[in-house]
Amino acid sequence: MTATSTQPCTPTAQRPPGHAWTTPFRETLTLVLLPLPLVPVLLAAVPAAFAGGGTRRWFGGRGESQRAEAQAAKDAAAAAFYELDTAQRDLRISIETIVAVDDSPAGRRAATDFDALGLRIDEASGHYINAVDAHDLDRDDLDSSTATRARQELSRAKDELQKIKADLDRFSQSLGPLLGKAETQLARLAPAVERARQSLLAATAALDTARGAGLRADDLAARLAVLGPELTKLNQGAGRHGVAETLERADRVLRDSETVRAEAERLPERAADIDRRLVSLRTRAQALTTRSSQVEPVLSELRRRFTAACWQDLQHVPEQAHDSLQQAREKLEEAKQAREEQRWPDATGSLGTVRALLNSTDEAISAAGERLQQLNAVSKDPQQEIERTRFAIRDAQRLAMAGRNTPDPRHARPLDDSVARLDRAVADLDGRHPDYWHFLTETEAVRRTVARVVSQIREDRGATG
Repeated sequence: MTATSTQPCTPTAQRPPGHAWTTPFRETLTLVLLPLPLVPVLLAAVPAAFAGGGTRRWFGGRGESQRAEAQAAKDAAAAAFYELDTAQRDLRISIETIVAVDDSPAGRRAATDFDALGLRIDEASGHYINAVDAHDLDRDDLDSSTATRARQELSRAKDELQKIKADLDRFSQSLGPLLGKAETQLARLAPAVERARQSLLAATAALDTARGAGLRADDLAARLAVLGPELTKLNQGAGRHGVAETLERADRVLRDSETVRAEAERLPERAADIDRRLVSLRTRAQALTTRSSQVEPVLSELRRRFTAACWQDLQHVPEQAHDSLQQAREKLEEAKQAREEQRWPDATGSLGTVRALLNSTDEAISAAGERLQQLNAVSKDPQQEIERTRFAIRDAQRLAMAGRNTPDPRHARPLDDSVARLDRAVADLDGRHPDYWHFLTETEAVRRTVARVVSQIREDRGATG
């Protein structure tokens, strides 16, 4: 025999779909599931019957058997209800996990399907509650037909609860992939947030160290300040901003703070490097200024000894060198000022411009001196340049004929053209005022053509070999 609670039950229509039962019904469920000791109660009832205090018959008869069957059906229905309620609570945790992480159509569909199951659970639970409330199995005047009807209604309620429990179990199993993915992301959440916090602390410490060395690092401080609101949102948690957004924010904070930390740690070395480059480039500018003064005498000798075609392209070297060096000196002053103000990107940019200006000036100054040397050499002995070029042609011709009776026209034609081009360049030297620079550019062009043919032959044979 079980005790029946007098606590009120929350009607089905008043409960939100898919939510747990209210506290009064929980107390009802507890009382239904806790059977009282049967024998002591019966023994206590016997004296009262002899004393004339009751008319209920407790022993024997078909009525008591039907009462017992109804009570058994009630206990089975209560157990089914408890199992369904427990399964629903557990599954709700899984659904909340998925919804917190997965905003995909599959995740939203899982939440919708769970709500639909919740409505069915509410309806079946309502049937069970009504069946329990409709029949007082402890009444003394409980007749057989009432007991039979109670057993049937409670059995139907139990079957309905068990059927929905089976559907709930199948739905729970179908959520395996979604739940696994969500749990994986949740498992990443706390470590990711902690790594972001620690990285931000490390960046702050590195910035403090740089400032302690007398480096302001204002740009790094500004970039670090931007991460402050992001850290606040991380501390507010995924419950407010969502798991996916929180993971993305944690990764961004980690990446940006790591960059700031690395730059702050390199800042002393960067400052020292800028100081070294300032000294080095200033020294180089001074050296090029000295060398540029030697260009004009070189050009004077070129004009005196060789035709105009040999030196016309170098006429503007002195002027260009003067302008480039002046710009380089101005940029060096800008870099120095930026270094003093600790505007590191500006200092680095100015030094890069200085290097480019000095490189171009160096090349122009060197070109004048190298031109004079080349023209002196070829004017004294052009045969050396001729033999050098003929050797390259003959070597390519031997390679083209290796293993063949006739050369491939793709190789033979450019080599034949190179022979003719070299012969014309040599013939042009017979004039009274030969253009030695034209001769040198022609032989260089011939050698480049021959080198391309050789490379093509080797590629073709490598492909077929």
